[in-house]
Amino acid sequence: MTAIYDTPVVLDRREGPYGEVVLRRHGESLQIIANGCFLMDTSDGRSERLLVDAALDALDARNEPDVLIGGLGVGFSLAHAAADPRWGSITVVERERAIIDWHLNGPLAALSAQAVADPRTEIVETDLVEHIRETSATYDALCLDIDNGPDWTVTEGNDDLYSSTGLTSCARVLKPGGVLVVWSAQPSPDFEETLRNAGFQRVRTEEIPVARGVPDVVHIAVRPG
Repeated sequence: MTAIYDTPVVLDRREGPYGEVVLRRHGESLQIIANGCFLMDTSDGRSERLLVDAALDALDARNEPDVLIGGLGVGFSLAHAAADPRWGSITVVERERAIIDWHLNGPLAALSAQAVADPRTEIVETDLVEHIRETSATYDALCLDIDNGPDWTVTEGNDDLYSSTGLTSCARVLKPGGVLVVWSAQPSPDFEETLRNAGFQRVRTEEIPVARGVPDVVHIAVRPG
């Protein structure tokens, strides 16, 4: 008997400032594809939720901390943060207008509408690397999920974020004792070393097992303060 597999169906395709972005449905999951590279889908979300929880845990019961979420994606991190009353302001930086639209009035609104409407939430349409480099705002936590990891970036310009220079910018916008959490599709010992060399403390990695292959991880580090 021949197995029958669902064929992905493209729901929207946009040309943005960084290339092509596609939203497609594959079975029951929605997928985001950038320039032909699979970014994420709605099939799980455990590691995206861990991204937020690990940051809050590392803040040691700080009162109403402000969080910056880098990358709106399919909305798991935003929805999880907004569901927790302990967070103060929730700023989401997303550079792709298409992804924002898919959450405001498209298929992804089913996952994120309540979180987007939360009065603590602000969505900022800009490039995360530029925002961290230029903003005068400061945050208690940075939860970054804009690439497949420090060693597998979606666009070349994102490489700087994971360098010593980029991590210095991250430390600048973090309040004393603030936490940086970075999602990755695979562990990166080199990035852990870069974090330590950049002056971050309590550097560690948490793994999320997957059905096949290398586990997803979040890299966690704290700015001295």
